[in-house]
Amino acid sequence: MKIGITCYPSIGGSGIVATELGLQLAKRGHEIHFIASETPYRLNDASHNIYTHRIDVTSYNVFKYPPYDITLANKIANVIDEYELDVIHMHYAVPHAICGILAKQIAKRDIKIVTTLHGTDITILGQDLSLKSAIKFGIEESDVTTSVSDSLKRDTYELINPEVDIQTIFNFIDEEKFNYLDASIRKEMRQRYHIDEGTTVVIHASNFREIKRIDDILRAFKLASEQVDMILVLAGDGPLSSKMKALATELEIRHKVLFVGQQPHIGMYYLMSDIFMLLSEKESFGLSLLEAMNCGLVPIGSNAGGIPEVIKHEETGFIVDVHDYKKASEYMVKLSRDNALRDHLKHAALRDVGERFNSTKIIDQYEVMYKQLLGD
Repeated sequence: MKIGITCYPSIGGSGIVATELGLQLAKRGHEIHFIASETPYRLNDASHNIYTHRIDVTSYNVFKYPPYDITLANKIANVIDEYELDVIHMHYAVPHAICGILAKQIAKRDIKIVTTLHGTDITILGQDLSLKSAIKFGIEESDVTTSVSDSLKRDTYELINPEVDIQTIFNFIDEEKFNYLDASIRKEMRQRYHIDEGTTVVIHASNFREIKRIDDILRAFKLASEQVDMILVLAGDGPLSSKMKALATELEIRHKVLFVGQQPHIGMYYLMSDIFMLLSEKESFGLSLLEAMNCGLVPIGSNAGGIPEVIKHEETGFIVDVHDYKKASEYMVKLSRDNALRDHLKHAALRDVGERFNSTKIIDQYEVMYKQLLGD
């Protein structure tokens, strides 16, 4: 099959999932065309069966804002015709699903449209009355719409009320990139940061937006680190980076917190850690959870969105209420002191990720969906 994929190229769950999907499909012999404003994060330009098509958005005086949507739709239509694509897979309802629908009308070739909903395109934009009808249109005019979690699927019906079926296909991981077996990396990374093996390392990775509640992680860490020897690693960058550094100083824990910025090889930081924290107030799925769990970390997550669909409370990790950083700190201390419990949960999490979220299983679901659309 010849498949076009459009996503946001920046770091973030939706772009990473779209990129990994394309890479896995290319390994199976499909021809993949990424159509985006930049080369997507994590994409190797030299990958076999993969083509990238960048759009150049030009500013004109007559337009108040650069015409990204129209330029993207036109580019998609050109790629559809030139490369005779079979399917275009749009990640995000707006603007990408709308762009795909317009591209189909512009192109000279009939094509199937798949739209995957990732989260904020529904939970945030779906509450904007100026966009709600457009989101509904994008979902209903796609040939198939998928959601990355049952929670997001429920939110979509509640907020948008589309009159079509939505299929849940979970996110997945590339097992080769995130593997807990490489013990040498753990030792090397801890030596780099002068961290003793007996010290518990807690990690969080995100785009440092308000909804990630990094402030709750810092407050939980302050309480826990007063009782056990512990270091916090915060990986990523975003609008709250400076504010969180200031908060760490205010809480008098700055010397125990490592702000390491965006890390293209985040798996190395997972491997040196023991506990992963994700205390978001909104989270459609939590791809970073899968990556961390497959590196042998025990997760502590909030009960927001799709997080409880990934973490099985007291079986593969722990779930707390949103904003309940005190309970999160209790679990941090418990895991730090009880090595047997941490080891038990770690291996249970590894098994669960391998069974429910492995790339082969999830890519099979996408592949079957594409083939059914094309009548194969």
